[in-house]
Amino acid sequence: MTSLKHLQDQISQARAGRETVRIRGGGSKDFYGNALGHFAVLDTRSHSGITSYEPSELVVTARAGTPLAELEAALAEKNQYLPFEPPSFTKLGTVGGMVASGLSGAARASVGSVRDHILGVQIVNGASEVLNFGGTVMKNVAGYDVSRLMAGSMGTLALITEVSLKVLPIPVADATLMCQIGQAAALKLMNQWRAQPLPINSTAWLRDDTASPAADYLFVRLRGAKAAVDNALGLIQQDVQTAGGTATAMSAAAAAEDWRTASNHLMPFFTKAPADDLCLWRLSIAGTTPALDVPHPQYIEWQGAQRWLWARATEGAALQAIAHAAGGHATLFKASQALSETDKASSIFQPLAPVLVKINQGLREQLDPHQIFNTGRI
Repeated sequence: MTSLKHLQDQISQARAGRETVRIRGGGSKDFYGNALGHFAVLDTRSHSGITSYEPSELVVTARAGTPLAELEAALAEKNQYLPFEPPSFTKLGTVGGMVASGLSGAARASVGSVRDHILGVQIVNGASEVLNFGGTVMKNVAGYDVSRLMAGSMGTLALITEVSLKVLPIPVADATLMCQIGQAAALKLMNQWRAQPLPINSTAWLRDDTASPAADYLFVRLRGAKAAVDNALGLIQQDVQTAGGTATAMSAAAAAEDWRTASNHLMPFFTKAPADDLCLWRLSIAGTTPALDVPHPQYIEWQGAQRWLWARATEGAALQAIAHAAGGHATLFKASQALSETDKASSIFQPLAPVLVKINQGLREQLDPHQIFNTGRI
């Protein structure tokens, strides 16, 4: 019995018994979304392996249960990588979980999200049917774009079994500047740089409260052709100095480790909540938004478009209003240990507009009419 057939059989049994199944890979993102519930687990890890990889075509296809680390290692052997740098949080992350969560790393603002790199998917719907969408070329336009619809669906529409992704060569030049500069000035500079043809790949701003006095840092990573990166280094250093800050180049090894640590939420800002009753919130807003009027320490990335902060769950409505006014939304990304599942479920995702609710319901009725997949996760 193949692993795919086994997964189909589990779905058929769940449908026959009107039961809900909990789709799960390595469990690295169990904390994200609403309560998973005590449902039977549909484990994708047995359905793993890279089924096709054409380095010259910049395309790779892997089964959903493939460890993300395994895929990244295979790409690195050919001097290629996933440019959106998906966070895995632990070593257990899988390709299916990467797509289902829809989370992207530090370079998302410059290279696009996981959704933008999906070329095709194979899924199993609620009727236990194997369906294929998209393909392995960028210009495949046959049918509806169900492939990219899977990104961020959190397993609520279908079981992802295989994914084809666009990959890129590792950039020739890579440099990171560590700048000491306040938040308002940093945001202004990021907006200024956005309008220029600079090879800025990632940015991150935070305040180090452990220093005495506290210090503000802006990290700027440049990637691309060596001449372009070298030229941009000088221009950015000059802009930072003009704004009253300082900028120094980091060593390649230190910078790579810092970006990896930040992407996987292993840095102190993410691992040490300021208080036990605080939750980690993610605000996705317009990058041009100035400094927010909130009394919370923040970690800012995506050139100002993604802002993390620690706040109580009861502040959710206020944060969602702030995010909405800034052209975006707020998500309770990681709940505090003291937060009940009932309170968490009522505030984790910003409510959708009525028209989007209708679209979501229609999609679910088509792909999973009996609602057996991850019911309540979103």
